[in-house]
Amino acid sequence: MTAADEASEKPVRRRNSVATRARILHIATREFASKGYEGAGTDEIADRASINKRMIYHYFSSKELLYLAVLENAYLKARAAEEKLALDNMEPLKALQSFVEFTFDSFVRDRTFINLLATENRQKAKVLKKSSLVTSLNSAIIQAMGRILERGEAAGVVRPGLDPLQLWITLVGICYFFFSNIYTLSVILETEFDRPEVLAARRAHVVDFVMSAVRP
Repeated sequence: MTAADEASEKPVRRRNSVATRARILHIATREFASKGYEGAGTDEIADRASINKRMIYHYFSSKELLYLAVLENAYLKARAAEEKLALDNMEPLKALQSFVEFTFDSFVRDRTFINLLATENRQKAKVLKKSSLVTSLNSAIIQAMGRILERGEAAGVVRPGLDPLQLWITLVGICYFFFSNIYTLSVILETEFDRPEVLAARRAHVVDFVMSAVRP
């Protein structure tokens, strides 16, 4: 093989490596979200990804590090989607409302993140603690929340003294609880909370609740 042939193969190999790693991560996300850390197995992940099991350990070294990569990727995707909102370019109250609506709608579209967080909370975040990435990711959205509150307070449309960290926890929490418990709530309250019209009513309530809480 000539040097030119070797050079032409390297980009292909890199592309294949990226695609293989992404496929493993995608399948592993589904498995961990549906079965938890203990229930998901590398044999089944490899089978569903149509790869040799050794490839998992080649790219991720261990099941735990694969799981950590899944968690980090979930946070990365969430933060990347939030950045697209361009909250700093909006009027403060509009920015806050957009973020609340986005957070609620993200759980309507996909419960994967909720399931992953439920698993990691049962484990007292023992794997997530090993991440050097996640803390910085969440800091960015809390800083963005702080800028919204500062601009709103300066404009007289947000009451003073609000803590951006506490507000972020509150608004994410009221969205998260509803979706993490949607099936048990549906049974005990005899309401199908997954119906579009019920989701719309809950969404409107959450938005109104948060917006009323921040106004002077």
